[in-house]
Amino acid sequence: MYRIIIKLRSALLVYLTHNMALPVLKLIRKPVVFPYNKEQLYLLPEGTLGKGLACFLEVNNLQLLPYYARHDIKHILLCYDTTDEGEGSLQCFMLGNGHLSFPVVATVVYCFITMPEYWHLFRKAFMRGRQAPEISHWKWFEMLEQDKTFLQARININTIKIDDENN
Repeated sequence: MYRIIIKLRSALLVYLTHNMALPVLKLIRKPVVFPYNKEQLYLLPEGTLGKGLACFLEVNNLQLLPYYARHDIKHILLCYDTTDEGEGSLQCFMLGNGHLSFPVVATVVYCFITMPEYWHLFRKAFMRGRQAPEISHWKWFEMLEQDKTFLQARININTIKIDDENN
């Protein structure tokens, strides 16, 4: 029974993000021209964010969606998986980082209501976001040819420590 609930929870999260949030984002955000197709991303040098994006999409069996590319880039830079836990953690990081938007708040609320087993991880992600420099103003598509490790260092991804004993 527990597995069925987990599958339903995951399916609902995917439905809410892909079938509801994505169409709304297309309506309210001005169109952003994504500068590459998937094949062009593969041609970028090893270690670049763009090459990492192409590999991320392939490994996770995802399509390159122009309105989701920034989101996928954040998965790569922040090292959060595309699982329910990873999606919730990514949005908690963004909330902690000061990015207050309907999709972020809605996802965080949904995850807190339906995923109590991950609350400690969501709290860690929120605290990481609070401690990291603000990233919401970054020009995501202009960074695709930059070194992924350098960009992660700018976020201090590997230097932020959360006291596990206080979680």
